[in-house]
Amino acid sequence: CSSLAGTMLLEVLLVLGTLLIYFLFSKKKEETLPFKDGWWGKGQKPVTQEDTSVRPFKVETTEEELSDLFRRLDQARFTEPLENSCFHYGTNSVHLRKVVSYWKNQFNWKKQVEVLNKYPQFKTKIQGIDIHFVHVKPPRLPEGQAAKPLLMVHGWPGSFYEFYKIIPLLTDPASHGLGDEHIFEVICPSIPGYGFSEAPHKKDFNSVSAASVFYELMLRLGFNEFYTQGGDWGWLICTNLAQIAPNHVKGLHLNMASVSKLGLTHLLSVLLGRYFPGLFGFQDEDVRRMFPFLKKGLYRILSESGYAHIQATKPDTVGCGLNDSPVGLAAYILEKFSSWTDMEFQNLEDGGLERKFSLDDLLTNVMIYWVSGCIVSSMRFYKENLQKGIGTQKHEKLTVQVPTGIASFPNEILHTPQAWAKRKYTNIVSFHFMPRGGHFAAFEEPELLAKDILQFVGKVEKEQLWKKK
Repeated sequence: CSSLAGTMLLEVLLVLGTLLIYFLFSKKKEETLPFKDGWWGKGQKPVTQEDTSVRPFKVETTEEELSDLFRRLDQARFTEPLENSCFHYGTNSVHLRKVVSYWKNQFNWKKQVEVLNKYPQFKTKIQGIDIHFVHVKPPRLPEGQAAKPLLMVHGWPGSFYEFYKIIPLLTDPASHGLGDEHIFEVICPSIPGYGFSEAPHKKDFNSVSAASVFYELMLRLGFNEFYTQGGDWGWLICTNLAQIAPNHVKGLHLNMASVSKLGLTHLLSVLLGRYFPGLFGFQDEDVRRMFPFLKKGLYRILSESGYAHIQATKPDTVGCGLNDSPVGLAAYILEKFSSWTDMEFQNLEDGGLERKFSLDDLLTNVMIYWVSGCIVSSMRFYKENLQKGIGTQKHEKLTVQVPTGIASFPNEILHTPQAWAKRKYTNIVSFHFMPRGGHFAAFEEPELLAKDILQFVGKVEKEQLWKKK
């Protein structure tokens, strides 16, 4: 009897011990996002080991490519816009004609290819597909100082080219009056299916897949600890990367931080935050940017998200037309560079496009989509990320514990107050309202963004915050 009681007691202790171990370790396990080891190449995954070599890459162009482009530009059919419609109906075709005329007669793609090739570019196979990336090392380093690796990820309808003006500010800050305390080695990959990265050949390549691929890329380049930066899809990919590898990501810097898991507090703050800002942790600037919420929140989402609905449901249909017509492609992409830079630009016949960007820069980005034929695969990323519904993915339910810096630009499409962001990003060490700028921060305001990245990294390094996670 005593032996039976002893056995029972042992069993009870074992169960309690197992439960205790489960609760102690499951929480820890739950906090990280599983690495997604996929195979995105054509057909079956081969049994042989993947070629992990890193190969130099250069953007090249041919006469055939250019003559085909000019033929299509010459044959473009335009529709007359409505009188006084400016950019309210989308890209205004009166202005589009001017853009196309510049494209045909003044824009020099061969010269822009040289600009693209001024930074070293590479390709390497990861999970079955070729990943393209720009990798820029500092031209000089002070004695005894190491460069800090920084992964920068673009979004849609942007490209790695968005970072060309900010790269020198980060790899050689002293020459630009930004000091030499923190110097970066910058890695800018093209998201698979964008630019010169191969498109996935299988379904379900989402932000977690991209984060896993980029994590593998950083490890392959020999970076065990690194910083990440992103806006647009780059925000989500870098967020997922911080969830997958919190011990490898020293800091996460974002110029857009959206929160998809909304609760009762968020709803109440939308209804009452204008009247009782302090109650919800809102600052005056939050109130200015968010309210009236119907106009600056709901209506803005409705008026600006039509493209996302199409791309999250039937990307291949509309993509056919864009991939076949350079003028259609330019109209589709340039409209976003107008309204997402400043919503007020819709009131201008030229969409304000050249107020913040040069036509050369805008057309270089369009050409990256055109020559790589990637518009359809870039649009599919919306379907892969959104088809299961918002708030249903594991990464949306997990917090981010990595030290986080947020640069909040005033003309971002939707404003996320720090009070909302900190529920997702539990370790925000810097949150700044930026004085000007919109969605394409690195492209539009490289110096403002560079300064914010530098001060954020300064804080993380000074207090060694990544060691305290």
